[in-house]
Amino acid sequence: MVITEFSSALNQVASERGISPDSVINSIKLALISAYRKDFPGVSADDIDPQVNPLTGEVKIMIKGMDATPSGFGRIAAQTAKQVILQKIRETEKQTIIEEYKKKIGQIVSGYIFRVDKNVVILDLGRAQGVMPTGEQVPTEVYLTNRKIKVLVKEIAEGPKGEEVIVSRSAPKFIEALFAQEVPEIMSGAVKIENIAREAGNRTKMAVSSSDERVDPVGACVGQKGVRVQAIVAELGDEKIDIIDYNEDISKFITASLSPAKVVSIKVDAKKRGSNVVVPENQLSLAIGKDGQNVRLAAKLTGWKIDIRGDGVDNEKKEEEDKEKEKKEKVAKEKIKSPKVKKIKKEKAAVSISKVLSKKSASPRQKGEGKER
Repeated sequence: MVITEFSSALNQVASERGISPDSVINSIKLALISAYRKDFPGVSADDIDPQVNPLTGEVKIMIKGMDATPSGFGRIAAQTAKQVILQKIRETEKQTIIEEYKKKIGQIVSGYIFRVDKNVVILDLGRAQGVMPTGEQVPTEVYLTNRKIKVLVKEIAEGPKGEEVIVSRSAPKFIEALFAQEVPEIMSGAVKIENIAREAGNRTKMAVSSSDERVDPVGACVGQKGVRVQAIVAELGDEKIDIIDYNEDISKFITASLSPAKVVSIKVDAKKRGSNVVVPENQLSLAIGKDGQNVRLAAKLTGWKIDIRGDGVDNEKKEEEDKEKEKKEKVAKEKIKSPKVKKIKKEKAAVSISKVLSKKSASPRQKGEGKER
Protein backbone atom coordinates (compact mmCIF):
# COMPACT_ATOMS: atom_id res chain seq x y z
CA MET A 1 0.00 0.00 0.00
CA VAL A 2 1.42 3.41 -1.00
CA ILE A 3 0.40 6.83 0.28
CA THR A 4 1.01 8.80 -2.92
CA GLU A 5 1.92 12.24 -1.47
CA PHE A 6 3.54 11.00 1.71
CA SER A 7 7.22 11.04 0.70
CA SER A 8 7.12 14.43 -0.98
CA ALA A 9 5.20 15.97 1.93
CA LEU A 10 7.61 14.46 4.45
CA ASN A 11 10.65 15.79 2.60
CA GLN A 12 9.06 19.22 2.17
CA VAL A 13 8.31 19.47 5.88
CA ALA A 14 11.85 18.38 6.74
CA SER A 15 13.52 20.91 4.44
CA GLU A 16 11.24 23.95 4.75
CA ARG A 17 10.04 23.73 8.33
CA GLY A 18 13.04 22.17 10.00
CA ILE A 19 11.01 19.27 11.41
CA SER A 20 12.77 15.94 11.86
CA PRO A 21 11.33 13.22 9.52
CA ASP A 22 11.75 10.66 12.32
CA SER A 23 9.64 12.85 14.61
CA VAL A 24 6.87 13.02 11.99
CA ILE A 25 6.96 9.24 11.37
CA ASN A 26 6.80 8.45 15.10
CA SER A 27 3.78 10.74 15.45
CA ILE A 28 2.13 9.05 12.44
CA LYS A 29 2.68 5.64 14.03
CA LEU A 30 0.95 6.73 17.24
CA ALA A 31 -1.93 8.18 15.23
CA LEU A 32 -2.25 4.95 13.21
CA ILE A 33 -2.48 2.90 16.42
CA SER A 34 -5.38 5.11 17.58
CA ALA A 35 -7.07 4.86 14.17
CA TYR A 36 -6.72 1.06 14.12
CA ARG A 37 -8.12 0.65 17.65
CA LYS A 38 -11.24 2.61 16.71
CA ASP A 39 -12.21 -0.28 14.41
CA PHE A 40 -10.64 -3.00 16.57
CA PRO A 41 -11.00 -1.85 20.21
CA GLY A 42 -10.25 -5.33 21.56
CA VAL A 43 -6.64 -5.19 20.36
CA SER A 44 -4.10 -3.88 22.88
CA ALA A 45 -2.06 -0.87 21.77
CA ASP A 46 1.10 -2.68 22.92
CA ASP A 47 0.45 -5.45 20.37
CA ILE A 48 0.05 -3.07 17.42
CA ASP A 49 3.23 -2.35 15.46
CA PRO A 50 2.61 0.15 12.63
CA GLN A 51 5.37 0.17 10.04
CA VAL A 52 5.90 3.21 7.83
CA ASN A 53 8.44 3.18 5.02
CA PRO A 54 9.90 6.71 4.81
CA LEU A 55 11.01 6.20 1.21
CA THR A 56 7.92 4.66 -0.37
CA GLY A 57 5.26 5.72 2.12
CA GLU A 58 4.11 2.13 2.48
CA VAL A 59 2.17 1.45 5.69
CA LYS A 60 1.52 -1.89 7.37
CA ILE A 61 -0.14 -2.84 10.62
CA MET A 62 1.70 -5.73 12.21
CA ILE A 63 0.30 -7.65 15.19
CA LYS A 64 2.58 -10.19 16.82
CA GLY A 65 4.70 -10.41 13.68
CA MET A 66 1.75 -10.90 11.31
CA ASP A 67 0.36 -8.44 8.75
CA ALA A 68 -3.04 -7.35 10.08
CA THR A 69 -3.59 -4.38 7.77
CA PRO A 70 -7.35 -4.21 7.18
CA SER A 71 -8.86 -3.67 3.75
CA GLY A 72 -9.33 0.02 2.96
CA PHE A 73 -6.90 1.12 5.66
CA GLY A 74 -4.87 2.99 3.04
CA ARG A 75 -7.34 5.89 2.94
CA ILE A 76 -7.31 6.14 6.74
CA ALA A 77 -3.51 6.01 6.75
CA ALA A 78 -3.28 8.77 4.14
CA GLN A 79 -5.65 11.05 6.07
CA THR A 80 -3.84 10.32 9.33
CA ALA A 81 -0.44 11.10 7.81
CA LYS A 82 -1.73 14.39 6.39
CA GLN A 83 -3.26 15.46 9.72
CA VAL A 84 -0.11 14.58 11.65
CA ILE A 85 2.13 16.49 9.23
CA LEU A 86 -0.09 19.58 9.44
CA GLN A 87 -0.19 19.31 13.22
CA LYS A 88 3.59 19.00 13.36
CA ILE A 89 3.92 22.09 11.17
CA ARG A 90 1.67 24.08 13.51
CA GLU A 91 3.50 22.86 16.62
CA THR A 92 6.91 23.62 15.14
CA GLU A 93 5.90 27.07 13.95
CA LYS A 94 4.45 27.88 17.37
CA GLN A 95 7.59 26.64 19.12
CA THR A 96 9.76 28.70 16.77
CA ILE A 97 7.71 31.80 17.60
CA ILE A 98 7.89 31.05 21.33
CA GLU A 99 11.69 30.71 21.13
CA GLU A 100 11.82 34.00 19.23
CA TYR A 101 9.84 35.80 21.95
CA LYS A 102 11.88 34.23 24.74
CA LYS A 103 14.77 36.31 23.38
CA LYS A 104 12.55 39.42 23.57
CA ILE A 105 11.71 39.13 27.28
CA GLY A 106 12.27 42.55 28.86
CA GLN A 107 11.88 44.35 25.52
CA ILE A 108 9.14 46.61 24.14
CA VAL A 109 7.00 45.41 21.23
CA SER A 110 4.00 46.99 19.51
CA GLY A 111 0.73 45.28 18.74
CA TYR A 112 -2.93 45.80 17.99
CA ILE A 113 -5.64 44.94 20.49
CA PHE A 114 -7.36 41.95 18.90
CA ARG A 115 -10.04 41.37 21.53
CA VAL A 116 -10.81 41.63 25.24
CA ASP A 117 -11.96 38.31 26.67
CA LYS A 118 -13.09 38.17 30.33
CA ASN A 119 -10.91 41.20 31.20
CA VAL A 120 -7.89 39.59 29.50
CA VAL A 121 -6.51 41.67 26.61
CA ILE A 122 -5.39 39.66 23.56
CA LEU A 123 -2.97 41.45 21.22
CA ASP A 124 -1.90 40.74 17.67
CA LEU A 125 1.89 41.07 17.75
CA GLY A 126 2.34 39.98 14.14
CA ARG A 127 3.79 36.48 14.30
CA ALA A 128 2.36 35.83 17.75
CA GLN A 129 -0.49 36.66 20.09
CA GLY A 130 0.23 38.52 23.30
CA VAL A 131 -1.81 37.90 26.44
CA MET A 132 -2.18 40.74 28.95
CA PRO A 133 -3.90 39.50 32.14
CA THR A 134 -5.74 41.89 34.47
CA GLY A 135 -2.74 42.18 36.80
CA GLU A 136 -0.54 43.41 33.93
CA GLN A 137 -2.98 46.12 32.84
CA VAL A 138 -3.01 49.75 33.97
CA PRO A 139 -6.21 50.38 35.98
CA THR A 140 -6.74 53.84 34.47
CA GLU A 141 -6.46 52.67 30.84
CA VAL A 142 -9.28 51.58 28.54
CA TYR A 143 -8.35 48.92 25.99
CA LEU A 144 -10.26 49.34 22.72
CA THR A 145 -10.19 46.86 19.84
CA ASN A 146 -7.82 47.71 16.95
CA ARG A 147 -5.91 50.26 19.04
CA LYS A 148 -2.13 50.05 18.63
CA ILE A 149 -0.18 50.00 21.90
CA LYS A 150 3.30 49.30 23.21
CA VAL A 151 3.78 46.47 25.71
CA LEU A 152 6.61 44.79 27.58
CA VAL A 153 7.30 41.13 26.82
CA LYS A 154 7.27 39.96 30.43
CA GLU A 155 7.50 36.17 30.27
CA ILE A 156 6.53 32.95 28.51
CA ALA A 157 4.00 31.10 30.65
CA GLU A 158 1.97 27.92 30.35
CA GLY A 159 -1.65 28.62 29.41
CA PRO A 160 -4.77 26.55 28.64
CA LYS A 161 -3.53 25.93 25.07
CA GLY A 162 0.19 25.64 25.70
CA GLU A 163 2.83 28.30 26.11
CA GLU A 164 1.74 31.94 25.83
CA VAL A 165 3.53 35.27 25.43
CA ILE A 166 2.61 37.30 28.52
CA VAL A 167 2.85 41.06 28.02
CA SER A 168 2.51 43.96 30.47
CA ARG A 169 1.96 47.70 30.70
CA SER A 170 1.88 47.93 34.50
CA ALA A 171 5.27 46.38 35.34
CA PRO A 172 8.06 48.73 36.53
CA LYS A 173 10.25 47.09 33.86
CA PHE A 174 7.94 48.65 31.24
CA ILE A 175 9.08 52.11 32.41
CA GLU A 176 12.70 50.99 32.33
CA ALA A 177 12.35 49.66 28.77
CA LEU A 178 10.62 52.85 27.57
CA PHE A 179 13.46 55.00 28.94
CA ALA A 180 16.01 52.65 27.34
CA GLN A 181 14.35 53.36 23.98
CA GLU A 182 14.28 57.13 24.46
CA VAL A 183 17.61 57.73 26.25
CA PRO A 184 20.78 56.73 24.32
CA GLU A 185 22.86 57.20 27.49
CA ILE A 186 20.98 54.31 29.12
CA MET A 187 21.62 52.05 26.13
CA SER A 188 25.32 52.98 26.15
CA GLY A 189 25.61 52.30 29.89
CA ALA A 190 26.57 55.85 30.83
CA VAL A 191 23.31 56.19 32.76
CA LYS A 192 21.94 53.39 34.95
CA ILE A 193 18.43 52.99 36.32
CA GLU A 194 19.06 51.93 39.93
CA ASN A 195 15.47 51.29 41.00
CA ILE A 196 11.85 52.02 40.10
CA ALA A 197 8.81 52.30 42.36
CA ARG A 198 5.53 52.46 40.48
CA GLU A 199 1.81 52.69 41.04
CA ALA A 200 0.71 52.17 37.45
CA GLY A 201 -1.50 54.86 35.98
CA ASN A 202 -0.78 57.36 38.75
CA ARG A 203 2.87 57.90 39.60
CA THR A 204 6.37 56.50 39.23
CA LYS A 205 9.61 57.32 41.04
CA MET A 206 12.84 56.36 39.31
CA ALA A 207 16.37 56.61 40.73
CA VAL A 208 19.22 57.02 38.23
CA SER A 209 23.00 57.24 38.43
CA SER A 210 25.86 57.92 36.03
CA SER A 211 29.21 56.20 35.56
CA ASP A 212 30.46 59.27 33.69
CA GLU A 213 30.99 62.47 35.71
CA ARG A 214 30.30 64.52 32.59
CA VAL A 215 26.78 63.08 32.24
CA ASP A 216 23.91 64.35 34.39
CA PRO A 217 21.70 61.23 34.76
CA VAL A 218 18.50 63.16 35.57
CA GLY A 219 19.07 65.65 32.75
CA ALA A 220 19.75 62.83 30.28
CA CYS A 221 16.44 61.16 31.15
CA VAL A 222 14.44 64.38 31.09
CA GLY A 223 15.95 65.56 27.81
CA GLN A 224 16.23 69.06 26.36
CA LYS A 225 13.07 70.99 27.32
CA GLY A 226 11.71 67.73 28.74
CA VAL A 227 11.24 66.17 25.30
CA ARG A 228 12.38 62.66 26.32
CA VAL A 229 10.32 62.29 29.46
CA GLN A 230 7.30 63.92 27.77
CA ALA A 231 7.32 61.22 25.08
CA ILE A 232 7.17 58.56 27.80
CA VAL A 233 4.45 60.37 29.77
CA ALA A 234 2.39 60.58 26.56
CA GLU A 235 2.72 56.80 26.10
CA LEU A 236 1.66 56.23 29.73
CA GLY A 237 -1.39 58.48 29.57
CA ASP A 238 -0.12 61.34 31.74
CA GLU A 239 1.26 59.16 34.56
CA LYS A 240 3.51 61.39 36.69
CA ILE A 241 7.21 60.48 36.71
CA ASP A 242 9.71 61.69 39.32
CA ILE A 243 13.34 61.18 38.24
CA ILE A 244 15.83 61.54 41.08
CA ASP A 245 19.57 61.17 41.64
CA TYR A 246 20.54 57.91 43.28
CA ASN A 247 22.88 58.35 46.24
CA GLU A 248 24.65 55.75 48.36
CA ASP A 249 24.27 58.11 51.32
CA ILE A 250 20.85 56.94 52.49
CA SER A 251 19.98 60.29 54.12
CA LYS A 252 20.54 62.09 50.82
CA PHE A 253 18.73 59.36 48.88
CA ILE A 254 15.64 59.51 51.12
CA THR A 255 15.68 63.31 50.94
CA ALA A 256 15.72 63.18 47.13
CA SER A 257 13.07 60.44 47.02
CA LEU A 258 10.54 62.68 48.80
CA SER A 259 10.69 65.20 45.95
CA PRO A 260 8.97 67.57 45.25
CA ALA A 261 8.79 68.21 49.02
CA LYS A 262 11.78 69.85 50.74
CA VAL A 263 13.38 68.21 53.78
CA VAL A 264 14.41 70.25 56.84
CA SER A 265 16.20 67.44 58.68
CA ILE A 266 16.50 63.66 58.71
CA LYS A 267 17.64 61.04 61.22
CA VAL A 268 18.21 57.43 60.18
CA ASP A 269 18.35 54.18 62.14
CA ALA A 270 20.46 51.69 60.18
CA LYS A 271 19.52 48.74 62.42
CA LYS A 272 15.79 49.24 61.86
CA ARG A 273 16.24 50.59 58.30
CA GLY A 274 14.00 53.44 59.39
CA SER A 275 14.13 57.23 59.19
CA ASN A 276 12.48 60.24 60.84
CA VAL A 277 12.08 63.11 58.41
CA VAL A 278 11.11 66.70 59.21
CA VAL A 279 9.61 68.86 56.45
CA PRO A 280 8.21 72.41 56.47
CA GLU A 281 4.74 72.41 58.00
CA ASN A 282 3.22 73.85 54.82
CA GLN A 283 4.74 70.96 52.79
CA LEU A 284 3.69 68.11 55.06
CA SER A 285 0.74 67.09 52.87
CA LEU A 286 2.96 67.37 49.76
CA ALA A 287 5.60 65.11 51.32
CA ILE A 288 3.02 62.52 52.32
CA GLY A 289 1.10 62.79 49.05
CA LYS A 290 -2.49 61.96 48.19
CA ASP A 291 -3.53 58.87 50.16
CA GLY A 292 0.12 58.61 51.29
CA GLN A 293 1.33 57.90 47.76
CA ASN A 294 4.46 60.08 47.75
CA VAL A 295 5.95 58.70 50.96
CA ARG A 296 4.84 55.16 50.04
CA LEU A 297 6.67 55.28 46.71
CA ALA A 298 9.72 56.87 48.38
CA ALA A 299 9.81 53.99 50.88
CA LYS A 300 9.57 51.44 48.04
CA LEU A 301 12.28 53.19 46.06
CA THR A 302 14.76 53.41 48.94
CA GLY A 303 13.78 50.22 50.76
CA TRP A 304 13.60 52.16 54.05
CA LYS A 305 10.73 53.00 56.39
CA ILE A 306 10.02 56.75 56.38
CA ASP A 307 8.19 58.65 59.15
CA ILE A 308 7.39 62.28 58.33
CA ARG A 309 6.60 65.20 60.65
CA GLY A 310 6.10 68.90 60.06
CA ASP A 311 8.53 71.38 61.61
CA GLY A 312 5.63 73.06 63.43
CA VAL A 313 5.75 70.19 65.93
CA ASP A 314 8.30 70.20 68.76
CA ASN A 315 10.16 67.27 67.21
CA GLU A 316 12.68 66.76 69.98
CA LYS A 317 9.85 66.60 72.52
CA LYS A 318 7.91 64.30 70.20
CA GLU A 319 10.89 61.97 69.81
CA GLU A 320 11.36 61.86 73.60
CA GLU A 321 7.67 61.05 74.04
CA ASP A 322 7.91 58.28 71.45
CA LYS A 323 10.97 56.82 73.15
CA GLU A 324 9.27 56.96 76.57
CA LYS A 325 6.16 55.33 75.14
CA GLU A 326 8.24 52.61 73.50
CA LYS A 327 10.12 52.05 76.78
CA LYS A 328 6.87 51.69 78.76
CA GLU A 329 5.45 49.25 76.22
CA LYS A 330 8.62 47.17 76.43
CA VAL A 331 8.48 47.09 80.26
CA ALA A 332 4.79 46.14 80.16
CA LYS A 333 5.51 43.25 77.78
CA GLU A 334 8.34 42.00 79.99
CA LYS A 335 6.04 42.10 83.05
CA ILE A 336 3.41 40.04 81.23
CA LYS A 337 6.05 37.45 80.37
CA SER A 338 7.33 37.36 84.00
CA PRO A 339 6.61 34.02 85.82
CA LYS A 340 5.78 35.97 89.01
CA VAL A 341 3.09 38.00 87.21
CA LYS A 342 1.66 34.83 85.67
CA LYS A 343 1.49 33.23 89.16
CA ILE A 344 -0.33 36.26 90.63
CA LYS A 345 -2.80 36.21 87.72
CA LYS A 346 -3.49 32.53 88.30
CA GLU A 347 -4.04 33.13 92.06
CA LYS A 348 -6.43 36.00 91.36
CA ALA A 349 -8.32 33.85 88.89
CA ALA A 350 -8.58 31.04 91.47
CA VAL A 351 -9.95 33.44 94.12
CA SER A 352 -12.52 34.83 91.67
CA ILE A 353 -13.71 31.33 90.75
CA SER A 354 -14.00 30.30 94.44
CA LYS A 355 -16.13 33.39 95.17
CA VAL A 356 -18.48 32.56 92.31
CA LEU A 357 -18.83 28.96 93.47
CA SER A 358 -19.54 30.01 97.10
CA LYS A 359 -22.33 32.32 95.92
CA LYS A 360 -23.89 29.60 93.81
CA SER A 361 -23.81 27.14 96.76
CA ALA A 362 -26.40 29.21 98.70
CA SER A 363 -29.80 27.37 98.41
CA PRO A 364 -33.16 29.07 97.61
CA ARG A 365 -34.43 27.96 101.04
CA GLN A 366 -31.70 29.90 102.82
CA LYS A 367 -32.56 32.99 100.85
CA GLY A 368 -36.27 32.61 101.75
CA GLU A 369 -35.54 32.24 105.46
CA GLY A 370 -33.58 35.42 105.38
CA LYS A 371 -36.56 37.32 103.90
CA GLU A 372 -39.00 36.06 106.58
CA ARG A 373 -36.78 37.40 109.29
